[in-house]
Amino acid sequence: MSETLSLFLAPAVALLLLLFYINLRLASPLLAIPIRWLRWILFALFAAQANAQLGWIDRPVWVIGLAAFLLWFLIESAFNWFKVSAISLSPLPLFPRYVVNTSGDEWPTQKRLLKVRDWLRDNRFTPVQALKAELGGGIWLRTSVHHSPDLGTRLHTLFVPQESGAITVCFSLVSKTQSGRRYVTDNLYIPFGGFYPENWHVERTPWRRSLAGMVARHHRRMEEANEHPVPWDTSPLDDINQQQQQMEVINTELGYLLPHADREEYGKITPEGRFRVWREAWLLDYLGLAQRY
Repeated sequence: MSETLSLFLAPAVALLLLLFYINLRLASPLLAIPIRWLRWILFALFAAQANAQLGWIDRPVWVIGLAAFLLWFLIESAFNWFKVSAISLSPLPLFPRYVVNTSGDEWPTQKRLLKVRDWLRDNRFTPVQALKAELGGGIWLRTSVHHSPDLGTRLHTLFVPQESGAITVCFSLVSKTQSGRRYVTDNLYIPFGGFYPENWHVERTPWRRSLAGMVARHHRRMEEANEHPVPWDTSPLDDINQQQQQMEVINTELGYLLPHADREEYGKITPEGRFRVWREAWLLDYLGLAQRY
């Protein structure tokens, strides 16, 4: 058993390093999922292999591997909980306010991202406004807003900066309907855990990275619901800031956020809200699934 593990570990480590290197450039949420699983499994196997060679504990290899597997779960669970608590206590805004981006850097020049802009042009999406929101520490979330040819769908292209310097691109398609509903189809991979207004119908699929697939899915949702979009008559800046303010009010009323008077002492997110974020972080990190909104 120990010799079999040794034969498996070397190529598995090489694969992990290769995937990690590739994802430093691509910043793909999808590629990050097998990287996390492989890292977790390798931790358990290395622990089992080391114990077999050094004889620390007189137990079968599979028992040590399983124990190490569970230990990783406990360590990462605690780490994620501390991260959520740190975000809650930090001054970073959960619903940041957007401003018009006039710095000229609204669209990154990476080749894979320029292909997205070319697709928008080829499919007659028209640029409307470039926005940005400060996440803290001089880090900005840039958003480029386009309208569909019929003006019924507003596409937000979000450029999420990574620690490696790479950029992850996400899409959010939004339509308002004649019945007063708002349909949102996005592929955001950042855990939220909060609540949306009752008239919002949100479908979040982080594993769907193709813009063409996102647009097709959004239109299909509208058709299946027999809903008809109305043209947008408000600017993206006004709409998104109004919605951010509304989201903060709703999530405070529903117990996801603490009242403003308590936030300095206890943080922004309630214990129940922190658990919701923690749970969704696990689902996103290892299964690519967001909770149903």
